[in-house]
Amino acid sequence: MSQLKVVVTDYNYHTFAPEKEVLDEMGIELTLEQCQTEEEVIEKCRDADAILNQYAPISRKVIESLGNLKVVARYGIGFNTVDLDAATENGVVVANVTDYCLDEVSDHAMALLLSSVRKVTLMNNEVKNGNWDYKVAIPVYRMRGRTLGLMGFGNIPQRLTEKAQAFGIQVMAYDPFVPKEVAESLNVKLVELDELYEESDYISVHLPLNEKTEKIISHDAFKKMKKDAFIINTSRGPVIDEQALILALQNGEIAGAGLDVLEHEPIDEAHPFLNMNQVILNPHSAFYSVEAEAELKRKTAQNVADVLNGYFPSYLVNQDVKKQLDLKEK
Repeated sequence: MSQLKVVVTDYNYHTFAPEKEVLDEMGIELTLEQCQTEEEVIEKCRDADAILNQYAPISRKVIESLGNLKVVARYGIGFNTVDLDAATENGVVVANVTDYCLDEVSDHAMALLLSSVRKVTLMNNEVKNGNWDYKVAIPVYRMRGRTLGLMGFGNIPQRLTEKAQAFGIQVMAYDPFVPKEVAESLNVKLVELDELYEESDYISVHLPLNEKTEKIISHDAFKKMKKDAFIINTSRGPVIDEQALILALQNGEIAGAGLDVLEHEPIDEAHPFLNMNQVILNPHSAFYSVEAEAELKRKTAQNVADVLNGYFPSYLVNQDVKKQLDLKEK
């Protein structure tokens, strides 16, 4: 087992104790790299049996260049850094952690919503600048009885539903892949996008990033929203057409936005959002808690350990790869 090579393609973590705890049992020492390009991944991971991946591109070119590669384990829920078709065609397992940071992100979305609607951040900034006057926040509307529209209705927005309902907020959702029974069990109405845009007082975005969702929320969408609506995004920045959002805010088509993610991160110092009081910005932080990070790292390493021990991982993304591999179910 000690001959196996496991590489972390890129990272912004300060410790790898959880991964080492899992992989030490197999006598595997992690190799830590900081790759940004395809070429760097190919060079640094050439003999890798497994890679743990954060943001570095795991493209078809990369996969077809890594002859020993057996598994790509993503740090997170999303897997848009990996070419799934290429992985499956080459018998490479792709794994993620689908139950990662469910409470963290849903809590953060709720926090951005509350701060946007109650204008907590705006008034905090005003007070610190010497202005003790609640009227800077006018108008503020009661939340109870209002409607939250969820774009996507997976695990995180389902958690958010319960939290919003505790404030007396009604919830509707758009997700063509979720059975009606799932929504009904949470007292949520499934709707088409246009109805969600038109009827929601608040919209919270929980979409994966792919060809169909990139810039799905653009000029037409904002024109259909209520003028006092707020949009919250804790998923992926590019699902919102940022220039369209800027115009919508400047033209008063919506009231404000709470954004944990942007099209390009970190934000440019000349970005218009930085001068908009109706926009709350966070640095792609919704996923984080001490506990969530440790759990993610341990489960990502376990995905690798499972495959290298001859098992399919608990969090298998590309199910079709099962047809090609002689691995056991756990």
